[in-house]
Formats: sequence, structure tokens, C-alpha cells
Amino acid sequence: MPVPSATRAPAVTPAGGTSGPARTARASRTRRRVLGLLALVVLLVAACAASITLGSRPLDLGTVWQVLTDRSLRTEEAVVVWDLRVPRTVLGLMVGAALGVSGVLVQGHTRNPLGDPGLLGITAGAAFAVVLAIVLLGVGTPAGYVWFAFAGALGGTVAVYVLGSAGRGGPTPVTLALAGSALTALLFALVRAMLVSDSNSLDAFRFWVVGALAGRGADVAWQVAPFIVAGLVLALLNAPALDLLGMGEDVARGLGQRIWPARLVGLGACTLLAGAATAACGPIAFVGLVVPHAVRAFTGPAHRWLVPCSALLGAVLLLAADVVGRLVARPGELQVGIVLALVGGPVFVALVRRRRTAAL
Repeated sequence: MPVPSATRAPAVTPAGGTSGPARTARASRTRRRVLGLLALVVLLVAACAASITLGSRPLDLGTVWQVLTDRSLRTEEAVVVWDLRVPRTVLGLMVGAALGVSGVLVQGHTRNPLGDPGLLGITAGAAFAVVLAIVLLGVGTPAGYVWFAFAGALGGTVAVYVLGSAGRGGPTPVTLALAGSALTALLFALVRAMLVSDSNSLDAFRFWVVGALAGRGADVAWQVAPFIVAGLVLALLNAPALDLLGMGEDVARGLGQRIWPARLVGLGACTLLAGAATAACGPIAFVGLVVPHAVRAFTGPAHRWLVPCSALLGAVLLLAADVVGRLVARPGELQVGIVLALVGGPVFVALVRRRRTAAL
């Protein structure tokens, strides 16, 4: 007796694979992801070229290429390219990638679509440490802030994890988010209290807290590079665990995933990435929040694609915002943190209105 079409099982290939339509859908999804990745690479090359050529003194691509390929040149253009724009571009690449990937990690581990590195106390911890360095030790340069800010970011993350683990159930996405919100409020209150009575410290802190690539030399980039590289490697290693955790802890545990080691690796990677980025350039908003949502539009929730694509788009977004800030206020410039605050809000609202927030 023939089986009714409504109850007939899906066709299976002799090798145990899925039927033609399923293979076609999978191939289409892979093609979309590959094309998106290639498009991001092209955008990144364009953003790097714009970052080196555009500014208060525009340079044509021919001159830039000549300077880059002949280190013996001692012209004024060579000084602009090698001493100012190349270090700034490299730092923008690293910080943008770090912020984009840290946003993926925070949203994945907290299962909060509005999560960003500030949710885990990273930004507040770094700000508190920078103010202590300014007020108590008189530190006044970006290179001097770096280690204090990184130590504060690390301390803030550890404190959030300890507070979020205090209950019987251990650290959960909800308890981590609540602990991060409480610690952030406390630390920023202490920051304001210290700055109110010291106008000189307030001026120095204002330069750091606005979020900028300007004024950071190659020494700052070299200081944070090892931490960002280590964080990116850990994030890639953590991607398969995030895919399983996205299905729920019970399902992930049933599939053999060890929950707490995966959480520790993910939070450690996020601390390295966001802590180093915040230490180098100050707190820069919206990159960690917006980038993962934009990338999920073509990668879906698969973190093995989401992590590298978010790194690329984060770098593109930060470099583009830096270039815009240089052009709109020539001969001065708007700091990248201000540009992203002005642009990031409307862009994020448009993303939310255009499509539903993807499942994490």
C-alpha cells in the first residue's frame, strides 16, 4: 500500500546523506558565507588604503605606494605615512577586530542580544584603573595608561565572574549580566567621585575616555598586540563550544560539551580582546554591539564563520569611522569614539527594525 505523501520520510541518499534540496540549501548557505567573507576582505583593503591616504593632508595612492615600497625615502610624505598613518591604521585594525570578536563572545556566552564588553565590567574596570593611575601616580600618556587599563579590565572581569558565581547555580548568563551591571555602576560612581575634586585628572581622563586612535604611536600597538592575538586564537578555539551552548546547556552537556571550561575560555578571550582594545584606545562603544548582528545577516549563528567575519567587519567599521572623523572636521578631527556614537545608534536601530534579532 503506498505511503501518503504527507507522511513519507525525507529521501536519503545511499551514502546516508540528505536529499537534493537539503544539499542545495547547504551549498547556498556556504556560498553566501564565502561571498560575505570575500566582500569583507575587499572592504578591509579599501579601508586600510583610505586610512593611509586620507586626512588633513591627502596623499595620492601613487605617492603612498612609493613610500611603502622604498623605506630609504626621507620626504615629508614618508614621515606622515610611516610615523603617523601606518601605526594608526595597524592599531585600528587590531582594536576593531578585538572589539568585534569580543562582542560575539559576550553575546554568545550571556545569550544576550544587547551584550557588549561593558556588560562584563571590562570597560568600568579599565576606567577605574586609569583614574587611579592619573590621580595617584600622575600617569599622563596613552602608553602609560595601557598596563593600568588592562589590569583594571582583567580585575573587573574576575570580579564579575566571582559575583556571578556566588549563588547555588554557579555563574549563569543572568547572574553574570546582573553582576556586571552592579559592578559597572559602582566603579563609575567611584570614578566620578575621584574626578570631581581634581580638575587636572578630569582633563587627562577626558582625553582617554572619549575613545580615539589619535595620539597612539607604534609603541601602544606593540604593547597590546600579543594580548589581541592570543584572544583571537582563543575565540576561534571557543567557536565550536559556542555553537553547542547556543542550543542550551542541557543539550550541550548531553553532546559531551564541558560547560565551565568553555565559559572560562570564552570569558578569558573576551577579557584579553576587550581589555587590550580599551587599554589602547579608551572605551569605544557600538562596535561590539552592532558588528555581530550585521554579520549574522549572512553567516547565521555558526560561530566558526561569525568570529572571523566579525573581526573583519569590526576592523572595517573602526577604520571607516576614523577616516570620517578626519574628513568632516579638517584640519582638526573628530575622535573615532564620537563618530561611532553618532553613527552607531541609528545603524543599530535600522538593523533591529529590518530583521528580527537572530537567535544566539
